[in-house]
Amino acid sequence: MLNFPQPDVEQFFQTYGIETFAVSPDESQLVFSTNFNGKYNLWAMDLPSTFPYPLTFHNQSCQHLAYDPNGKFIVAVVDEDGDENGQVYAIPPQGGPLKPIRANQGSRHDFPFLSQDGHRLYYTSNKDDETYMKGYCYDLASEDEEVIVHGEDAPTFLLDTSPEEKSFLYLKAFANTYSLAYVKRGNEDILLTPAKEPQHTVSEAVFVSENEIYLLTNYESDFSYLAKFDLDTNSFEKVLDLDQEEFGKMKYDKSAKSLYIVSEKGAADHLYNYKIADGSLKELEAPVSVIDQIILSDSGNVYLRGDSATVPANLYQLNDQGWNSLTNYGVPGVKNEELIAPEYVTYSSFDGLSIEALLYRPKPEKDNGHVILWPHGGPQAAERDSFRSLFLFLVHQGYSLFAPNFRGSTGYGLEFMKKVERDWGGAPRLDNIAGLEWLIEQGYATRDKILLMGGSYGGYMALLLHGRHPEYFKAVVDIFGPCNLFSFIDSVPEHWKPAIAQFVGDPAEDKGKLEQDSPINHLEFMTKPMLVIQGANDPRVVKKESDQVVEALKGEGRDVEYIVLEDEGHGFSKKENEILVYRKVLEFFDQHIQ
Repeated sequence: MLNFPQPDVEQFFQTYGIETFAVSPDESQLVFSTNFNGKYNLWAMDLPSTFPYPLTFHNQSCQHLAYDPNGKFIVAVVDEDGDENGQVYAIPPQGGPLKPIRANQGSRHDFPFLSQDGHRLYYTSNKDDETYMKGYCYDLASEDEEVIVHGEDAPTFLLDTSPEEKSFLYLKAFANTYSLAYVKRGNEDILLTPAKEPQHTVSEAVFVSENEIYLLTNYESDFSYLAKFDLDTNSFEKVLDLDQEEFGKMKYDKSAKSLYIVSEKGAADHLYNYKIADGSLKELEAPVSVIDQIILSDSGNVYLRGDSATVPANLYQLNDQGWNSLTNYGVPGVKNEELIAPEYVTYSSFDGLSIEALLYRPKPEKDNGHVILWPHGGPQAAERDSFRSLFLFLVHQGYSLFAPNFRGSTGYGLEFMKKVERDWGGAPRLDNIAGLEWLIEQGYATRDKILLMGGSYGGYMALLLHGRHPEYFKAVVDIFGPCNLFSFIDSVPEHWKPAIAQFVGDPAEDKGKLEQDSPINHLEFMTKPMLVIQGANDPRVVKKESDQVVEALKGEGRDVEYIVLEDEGHGFSKKENEILVYRKVLEFFDQHIQ
């Protein structure tokens, strides 16, 4: 009888990822960025065949893809080792070396799209204005370039053009909870919502004709809804909303004159089709829990990228028979029954606010009795019902994992999302502590068997919880988390800075609060073993943030391990780095639960 070993960390982390994708106009080719060889490159499939073949060997992450409407080339935005400074390249459909189209090293280029004839490239960049950005139109034949929009009081992003390219949609991002949409028509800039105040957001906007726009906004509402704006009459009209659902993504189907809308409700997404002519709405059964990207072909076919708690990101096509899976990524060498999906739970925080959380629990025979608290990143983001190799592996190894969507998280309305602004370390911290107390009261955890880990804002929260509430934790992992809110505010990317006072706080006005909420000021209580992980090229939380806390704790003789990844930024783009880090996380936790 043959006996096989239990799955190792590499089994769980040899899953492939998909960053973005595009489909050719005739739907004969699908191009996607994936890490088949351990690093991200562009691959393609000749539809209806789903056998992939490589197009590039640049070994870097790709943020955006756009197919030429004539099918002659593909536009790709690619960065360098996680620096998030994407440059614009083109490649032919058969692949080959990346040809630079718009490149300015040290600057970022975002949201590229092509004119309907494929002759002009539209994009947003900070190459001429680091803080407020500019939207450009670049003529691929003449190589002439002009500025379409330029922000003067907030970072500005070009979104869309009218069919005749006479009007331009753009977004001003004052904060994550305050973004306004405008149309530039001639010398006129037209606000699409009735007023700038009260603060609200527009998450998507699209032209459906030369003079009619549909948008997703929460103007004078807690949750976002579908609205339309008529340029002929300059009139705004609320069209459709759903109770307690946050409309977040939208695509226009020209062939059927309908809108595909993705809504976020807590940790999961829902997909709808809205018919413009009669106002009918139909919910579509999605093949995934979280929808990351939708593409509509000229024929009206729907393509989707998304994932679920136990299934990594895959690509799907909607046809007459339903959803057809174009890729089949899974966890190699691991049975489906070994992959544990989370339970949705709710608890009351210190002030009675209801908090939703995801609770992963191992099989009883594997349970080692320890719970890992995972405060998510953002903080104006959320822990979703999506795939995380790290979670699945740790649960498979016997750990429970608790991920609360504390105040500030998305998917619970604008008011809830705003509760973290200028209060990074107060009430959200106590939401996490209330969650731990709930776990203990419910019998899911014991006080002497709790661990702590987080990344980005979650890394910050891990540091702060360690400094303010060390009695709860046996060991702590910080993955690129800020330790000093003053130095963090000073070092964030320039286009973050106009919003930073509302997002985090004002260094002068909020000095006392920022000092209290900076983990670096609570070092004396950080006595538990720590593992700190940092990407050397991180543009959001720079390496000096982790250097500060590691050097200070080592100076106090504390038990601190420090891993710096020289070829990574704010995340893991290379498989060997991901495996290295998360194998170390497991070793670290296993060592300290004895």
